[in-house]
Amino acid sequence: MAGLYLTELALSHFRSHRRAEIALDGRPVAIWGPNGAGKTNLIEAVSLFSPGRGLRRAAAEEMARRPEALGWQLRGLLRSTSQLHEIEISAEPGAARQLRIDGKAATQAVLGRIARVLWLVPSMDRLWIEGADGRRRFLDRMTLSFLPGHAEVSLTYGKAMRDRNRLLKDMVRDGHWYVALERQMAETGAQIMANRRQALALIAAAQGAASAEFPAADLTLTHAEGVLPEGAAELRDALSEGRGRDIAAGRSLIGPHRVDLEAQWAAKGIAAKEASTGEQKALLISLILANARALAQDFGAPPILLLDEVAAHLDANRRAALYDEVVRLGAQAWMTGTGPELFADLAGRAQFLEVTEEAGASQVTPRESL
Repeated sequence: MAGLYLTELALSHFRSHRRAEIALDGRPVAIWGPNGAGKTNLIEAVSLFSPGRGLRRAAAEEMARRPEALGWQLRGLLRSTSQLHEIEISAEPGAARQLRIDGKAATQAVLGRIARVLWLVPSMDRLWIEGADGRRRFLDRMTLSFLPGHAEVSLTYGKAMRDRNRLLKDMVRDGHWYVALERQMAETGAQIMANRRQALALIAAAQGAASAEFPAADLTLTHAEGVLPEGAAELRDALSEGRGRDIAAGRSLIGPHRVDLEAQWAAKGIAAKEASTGEQKALLISLILANARALAQDFGAPPILLLDEVAAHLDANRRAALYDEVVRLGAQAWMTGTGPELFADLAGRAQFLEVTEEAGASQVTPRESL
């Protein structure tokens, strides 16, 4: 069938998994097992089939199975709309991660053109009440799902900003040292903001199909210093004019790196940070589903979804509504939980995997039914 999903997944010496081979058919995947058995490690492996460092943002050496530390390898067959791709991801001890697509060395940008993966993990449950860094990462991950080139623009901006910050910390006042860096920050910074606004517009449009259990959110961008200049020329002028203040602070105070994402529960008119724990969880799920619906239109297929411990803070009605949404969307959603009873509403509509630990290694066992 058409779509975007893994048909095979193999892990070798990855985290707690010594070896695992899983055959898949595109349906949602319900995974259960005790805490610490290796469920999250399994979906972390799937998250690496998209650009970036995965759902834990871990370095390559952190993913190697201990105590062997032999390096690790992932292999997957990915159905991307009408094509099948073999993807290999690996890391030798002490070396950076390597990527091969259809037998050839490839870049993260190439992977971004054929794969889309979204995730929701327990650490994101406090997204609306903790610092702005996490919300920016969430915002940029949504943006990257629509615009794979957003990563390269962000990296270029970050390097220019770090170079400018070094000058600021050294209290360099000669403007000639700043001109080229500020031009680069302005050009890439304006593109970052344009990308983010485009992504939010797509998310907003897709929220029109939200169910009553996962209502829509109003999303807005704010800046720590007030209004962020819109265009490249205006941002360049603001950086130039703000050098004195930035030197005093020892860092760049203006730019997309200081933007925050704010959300309001549209129907109730309350800020996300003031909602209950369950409402905050429902709001996050609503945004992930809206992102997935928008991608189904933009990319031509719904993304792979990774929903770790998704049943936490969800009552039975919302849990059933989530499964209905996932099935209706047609996404290969990998969902984890501690017991099979959490996935009873998916009977006949999903694949089931039980993860256990035996002799210090994770074991993945397909189950025909709950």
